[in-house]
Amino acid sequence: MVFLERMVDGQPGLVAELDDAIVTVFAFDVADERIKHIWVVRNPEKLRHWTTR
Repeated sequence: MVFLERMVDGQPGLVAELDDAIVTVFAFDVADERIKHIWVVRNPEKLRHWTTR
């Protein structure tokens, strides 16, 4: 699995790839240099529009 740093809906995030397919997208809500919330999407239907290149 490869994790790539990406902006996710304007938030810092990570995109996880496995065998060249995106399997998870993480978004982090950061305030005062600390992560306050983490959102994770693993639903393949919701990940279809994601590309990493």
